Amino acid sequence: MAVKQLVGLVVSNKMEKTVVVAVENRVAHARYGKIVVRTKKYKVHDEENRCLEGDRVRIEQTRPLSRTKRWQVIDIISTKAGGTP
Repeated sequence: MAVKQLVGLVVSNKMEKTVVVAVENRVAHARYGKIVVRTKKYKVHDEENRCLEGDRVRIEQTRPLSRTKRWQVIDIISTKAGGTP
């Protein structure tokens, strides 16, 4: 089975070794067909505490690491300053 990967924006890094990543998903409304943006937040494991708020990161699904944490950071795509890390 393939491992799921998502790209999202870090919205909080206040926890130790954990960041909260918001992933946007664009879907068509079932009845009206208008494109609606749905946002879901994931708690993600960040071993080295490298992620900062505003970073765009790639996350990957993993085994349960805690009660709510089932994802880990694979790489930082872009930083808040706009450059690559």
